[in-house]
Amino acid sequence: MKLPRIRDAILAGVLACLALPAMAQDGWPAEPLRVFVGFPAGSSPDVLARIVTEELAERLGQPVVIENRPGAGGVIGIQQMLAAAGNGHVFGTTINGPMTTAARLMGDTGYDVAADILPVSLLARSPLVLAVASNSAIADLDGFIAAAGAAPEALAYGSVGQGSGAHLTAELFAAEAGITMLHVPFTSYAEVTTAIIGGEIDAGFMAPSAALPFAEAGTMRILGITSSEPFAQAPDVPPIAGKAGLPEDFRAELWNAFIAPAGTEAAIVARLNAEIGTILADDEVRQRMLAMGWQAAPGTPEDLAARIASDTRMWGAVIDRVQAQ
Repeated sequence: MKLPRIRDAILAGVLACLALPAMAQDGWPAEPLRVFVGFPAGSSPDVLARIVTEELAERLGQPVVIENRPGAGGVIGIQQMLAAAGNGHVFGTTINGPMTTAARLMGDTGYDVAADILPVSLLARSPLVLAVASNSAIADLDGFIAAAGAAPEALAYGSVGQGSGAHLTAELFAAEAGITMLHVPFTSYAEVTTAIIGGEIDAGFMAPSAALPFAEAGTMRILGITSSEPFAQAPDVPPIAGKAGLPEDFRAELWNAFIAPAGTEAAIVARLNAEIGTILADDEVRQRMLAMGWQAAPGTPEDLAARIASDTRMWGAVIDRVQAQ
């Protein structure tokens, strides 16, 4: 008669162990959350973070405070997040650069992505569009590649800076298309737009939100988009993937993600991921992001980890080619 009692005791012990991660979450959050953003207030990463954290605060029952720490392309925000970590209430949002290319471009960032940062959830993604002036002789993507191939480095393109997503996207495109272009760096998409429309440069890879208003006004022409499928903000713009000899899986996107310092309890990461997934499924939230040129992109922590790893490899190879030129 003792065996059932022993069995029940063992089963109760096993269930208690399985419940530990959930128990560790009981009472969390016990204080306001701090979310570090490595960009200034009003910037695109800041606004995306606020859209999500406004909803997150309601769902968690605690304030979520955005702390802007701009500098070094988002790297300082991650550094400050890690410096403040320790109580399970400190997190961050970041664009892809500090997670995938910063170490290759800057050297020591003060953190190791794999060792110091836990992926929580992808928030949003945005492809880039290839734009030329509306009066350009180049009418489509085939014509663009033909023009660049006929005269290496004669075709000039603008970006928002050396090592920026726009610069690396253009170089990835050039490598896949077998062409060589001349890079002219600027500091903003507004400057790139002015240079394209004014005929100072021939083209640029730009954020949809920066280029589409000028296309609608008739001063720019959009040749393609760097997602592998149509983008909701620009459904009539054809994907570059598979066109003009480019690979079918060609994709170059900017993205924004929610992250946590290493050591954050797994139950907290799981709770945040679930809450963010629900927030990003809301139509109003999705429309607010889309109006900014971003498409909501929920996923698991594992999805984000895989994206970080694949993009680090892809952009690392592009950086190697650029630095070898």
